[in-house]
Amino acid sequence: MTDAGRAAGGYRPGYEVAAEQVLELIGRLRLRPGDRMPTENELAQQLGTSRTVVREAVKILSALGRVRAQKGRGLYVADDEGMLGTGRWASFFLPTDLDHVYMLFEFRRVQEMETSRLAARRATPPELGAIERAAAVCRQGFETDRAEEFNSGDDAFHTSIAAASHNMFLQVAVREARRLQAQSSIIGLHGSLGGHAAKAVEEHDAIHRAIRAGDSEAAAQAAAMHIDNTLEDYRREIQQRIFTRAD
Repeated sequence: MTDAGRAAGGYRPGYEVAAEQVLELIGRLRLRPGDRMPTENELAQQLGTSRTVVREAVKILSALGRVRAQKGRGLYVADDEGMLGTGRWASFFLPTDLDHVYMLFEFRRVQEMETSRLAARRATPPELGAIERAAAVCRQGFETDRAEEFNSGDDAFHTSIAAASHNMFLQVAVREARRLQAQSSIIGLHGSLGGHAAKAVEEHDAIHRAIRAGDSEAAAQAAAMHIDNTLEDYRREIQQRIFTRAD
């Protein structure tokens, strides 16, 4: 088993580790969508693995929409919208359709529970630090009534937990679900802290404590409660706006 496999809290296939390393390499090289990537042979050499493992990793990244393989031409960084990008999801997701918004919350609940559960098992000390710092930024934004800072901390908190899950599919799914939810801001809470902000700060702390303690089920349940309470706040906001317009 490789060190990378052990760091994730158990056995992980080499191609999964390699896929994450390729993404890290893209970041280090500052490659942009459309830029040509190193060849499979070059990637194998840089990652210290076989071309077969790299080829499987590329298949995963292609499915995620992060890498595009052009026959006879090589590998390229794909559009950053990923597997849940606008080309696939926007065709049916209507941010003004409350049924769609509520389904998205259901989807997020499943995601957040699993990422928190896995993060409790797999998070490294630096990843725990990132989660804690994001929670602190969120709290600071709430205490100073700065919605932008609160929202920035909230986004970093959830994406940091997804990163600590060491599951690239969940990382992409969490990021894209949050992007889609942001589209619903025209009928939701964007630009304000909302009535749930105070509880959200405490709920973040509860999730962080469970992850830090390595209690996977407590982390999952804390995440579920957080999403449920966020949804209830969203519903109250929508009802208030409806009644206000009626008046």
